[in-house]
Amino acid sequence: MAHPVDVHVGRKLKQIRTLKRFSQTDVAQRLGLSFQQIQKYEIGSNRIAASRLFELAQIFDISPSYFFEGIEGSMQNSIDKQDSGMEIVQALASIKDETVKSRIVTFIEDVSGMTVARQG
Repeated sequence: MAHPVDVHVGRKLKQIRTLKRFSQTDVAQRLGLSFQQIQKYEIGSNRIAASRLFELAQIFDISPSYFFEGIEGSMQNSIDKQDSGMEIVQALASIKDETVKSRIVTFIEDVSGMTVARQG
């Protein structure tokens, strides 16, 4: 059974990958891995080494600490509860119309004051 911390870190990887609009294959290629390895990381069945977390942080232009944000709350609450932020990311990813998706991302950027890197 996967350790709750590995599950949390995997969820954060999936969240940032989806937000930054990278496929599992895109990330795998940058790391010299298979997309299946990224899948295993995301579900927490394989642990991500500290050096790999550092590489991932560089790919996504974030701090390595991002992967541990919310870990205390995650450990106190049921680790199996899905984070509402992830649900939003999944909903956004399911939108087929790229124009609509882009407008929503722009709105989120305006409201949050954050910029979402777009894969190009």
